[in-house]
Amino acid sequence: MTIAKKINWLSLTICLLIPVVVGIISGFATAKGVSGWYVSAEKPSFNPPNNLFAPVWTVLYLAMGLALYIIWNSPPTESRKRALIFFGIQLFFNFLWSFLFFNFQLLDVAFFWIFTLWLLILATIYYTYDISLWATALLIPYVLWVGFASVLNFSIWQLNL
Repeated sequence: MTIAKKINWLSLTICLLIPVVVGIISGFATAKGVSGWYVSAEKPSFNPPNNLFAPVWTVLYLAMGLALYIIWNSPPTESRKRALIFFGIQLFFNFLWSFLFFNFQLLDVAFFWIFTLWLLILATIYYTYDISLWATALLIPYVLWVGFASVLNFSIWQLNL
């Protein structure tokens, strides 16, 4: 049996689309904030160029989708159930962070929100580890980037008090 026959293409497409669509909606909804106050906000020296964020997030959302596909198609276990629950919760937190930070300019609230998101991703990784090392590996860049984004959020908050 070839790998292509083992792949559930509909399931893969849905799993890829879920985080990508969340990212697209969040990106469009917060574009005004990104091009508004954020342009003139004080930022730390380690702030990446704005044109880096979209490609990085695109890769991360696709990796999240692949991880979700692996988790979804794994045998039903308590770890799978918890990984799916935490995946959904962290994706919700991911979606709302952009609004808190860019649209509402609640930099302090956004920092605590993104830190909670980081913890939720760690919980997702914890339960995913019991299911698949590949799915776990796919989530590692995401947790690292959100950790960096947390430091960036905190720094921008402190610089703009």
